[in-house]
Amino acid sequence: MASAEVAVIDYGVGNLLSVRRALEHCGAKVVVTADPDAIIAAAHVVLPGVGAFANGMAAIECQGLTAVVREVASRGRLLLGICLGMQMLFDDSTEFGATAGLGLIAGTVVAVPSVAADGRVQKIPHIGWNALVLPCARETWNETVLQDLRPGDAAYFVHSFMAHPSDPRQRIADCLYGETPIAAVVGRDNVLGCQFHPEKSGETGLTVLRRFLQM
Repeated sequence: MASAEVAVIDYGVGNLLSVRRALEHCGAKVVVTADPDAIIAAAHVVLPGVGAFANGMAAIECQGLTAVVREVASRGRLLLGICLGMQMLFDDSTEFGATAGLGLIAGTVVAVPSVAADGRVQKIPHIGWNALVLPCARETWNETVLQDLRPGDAAYFVHSFMAHPSDPRQRIADCLYGETPIAAVVGRDNVLGCQFHPEKSGETGLTVLRRFLQM
């Protein structure tokens, strides 16, 4: 595969080294940067993130990168949000009160239920390997970032909140936590998000990153 120029956004929140190593393993030329010009110029941009939504948005805004991320999306560059980075692509979150997001995918971020539909208590955060499944509104992963995977392939999750796209067609993959469907991969045009950590998900995660680099 030809090398791809990838900018991993460094705003002080995220597992940057692991993300960089995973992308480089897939053959990408990677720069970890907070420089707006470098981010906008990259063919592929990754927005990682861990922790609370409000803290992540505050860090992006403090670095002056909110408009930069939106510019990446508006120019048609491939943008991939990972974990908190995926959640911040949405309009807002209810975590620790209402916080506005980047508004690149319509929808909101809410808490993963601590009680299942049958009344059983669910551990929060949702941590560990979970199978990726087709959402109700989707019949195939063809022509998506998951086209090289099969339903049932597992990825590694660590999160307490989950995204709800307003348009169900923007759910590319779900996972089930108890009986709760969680948006595991979302996408709108050139903007993509993984709730799981591809850099920690073995061959499944590397397969997703390889396809992202080829898009």
